[in-house]
Amino acid sequence: MSKASGATSAVPTAASFAQLGLPAEVLRALDEQGVTVPFPIQAAALPNALAGRDVLGRGRTGSGKTLAFGLGMLARTAGQRAQPKEPLALVLVPTRELAQQVGEALTPYVEALRLRLATVVGGASIGRQAAVLRDGAEIVVATPGRLHDLIERKGCRLGRVRIAVLDEADQMCDMGFLPQVTGILDQVRPDGQRMLFSATLEYGDVDQLVQRYLRDPAVHSVDPSSSAVSAIEHHVFVVHGPDRYAVTTEIAARDGRVLLFLDTKHGVDQLTRHLRASGVAAAALHSGKSQPQRARTLAQFKNGQITALVATNVAARGLHVDDLDLVVNVDPANDPKDYLHRAGRTARAGRSGTVVTLVLSGQRRETSQVMADADVAPKVTKVRSGEAELSRITGAKAPSGKPLDGGPAVPRPKNHNVPFGGLGSTKDAKSGSGGRSSSRKSSEARKLAEARKAARVRRGG
Repeated sequence: MSKASGATSAVPTAASFAQLGLPAEVLRALDEQGVTVPFPIQAAALPNALAGRDVLGRGRTGSGKTLAFGLGMLARTAGQRAQPKEPLALVLVPTRELAQQVGEALTPYVEALRLRLATVVGGASIGRQAAVLRDGAEIVVATPGRLHDLIERKGCRLGRVRIAVLDEADQMCDMGFLPQVTGILDQVRPDGQRMLFSATLEYGDVDQLVQRYLRDPAVHSVDPSSSAVSAIEHHVFVVHGPDRYAVTTEIAARDGRVLLFLDTKHGVDQLTRHLRASGVAAAALHSGKSQPQRARTLAQFKNGQITALVATNVAARGLHVDDLDLVVNVDPANDPKDYLHRAGRTARAGRSGTVVTLVLSGQRRETSQVMADADVAPKVTKVRSGEAELSRITGAKAPSGKPLDGGPAVPRPKNHNVPFGGLGSTKDAKSGSGGRSSSRKSSEARKLAEARKAARVRRGG
């Protein structure tokens, strides 16, 4: 990348927020939040952000990017008042969860400076969001799709936006948002400040955004690529097909929280039902859930009411949970970026964590390649349910077996190779560990279970 690959600015080895030139109100709010020493990306980027210079930053999630761009943006907006429907600063993010998280992280400083912030995301009432914008909001945190819809409805105008931030720019491009992002950036003030933050800058579409919208940016790459995995212990568990269901359940039943990734919404829902029927406080998170459901589930996971969060890749970016020390890829990641972003949910803010990937023997070669491309060298172990090694690494234990929802336990399907819907079914078919007949039997088993459940409901059972 021509601009992205320029000289990286020196990072101060020690600094306080007071030395960075922030307003007194922000410094007081930082102190109240217990935020005392800036992270490297904050110490590096904030002086440029406060000076109004364009900023190009690389840092993994959990590195402190939100305050790196947010405090400068808020300080430069302080004392101004937005007109109805005309925000002054904009933060674009790829997912609803990240939008919510950015909004929550900035709120103490927004309030300290007497500014107004609106969060604009899909899955929530567009009418209410339009009303908030009509009342006036200096700062808007938005996903591209919903902001585009509001602009189309004449509910928002961007002509007065003089600070525009793209957070997780590479994921926005991965998710197909590039046309909407460029359409939005074309509407903000051409003489304004732009800041772009991404876990990686070596990406064609990100380079397109940098070339088109950033002017002589200050480049800060405080996290080398390897830092995304340096504090994480990586494991591959090779499991026998009929034992994978039990291994997953025992890991989910551990003391402490765990985040489990699967490829499909159906797989997530099926595993969640099984875990709850086994006595595990589990909940599902995927794009099929409404925004209030997703927000409630995340809150319950963060406060410990939910101990096993079962999710698709919707949770692989932007999800921050303090002290989450275990991530499990029930379905192996399909590419290195997915793996690194899933893994990045643990070992945040300098802490350590463990990532476990479950594979059948026929999936080992493909998974090994993905991890090699991610510059990860995992420890490979063959495991069985109930083994001491499984418990030592993950804290796995036998579940209580007491259904949480008052119903009967979900029967363990006879087809153990494909226990959670989309769980590696295509790969298993290629490796001879399942296939169409297995998937058909699994489908028939599900239909039978649903019929039995409907019969119980009719009987009042």
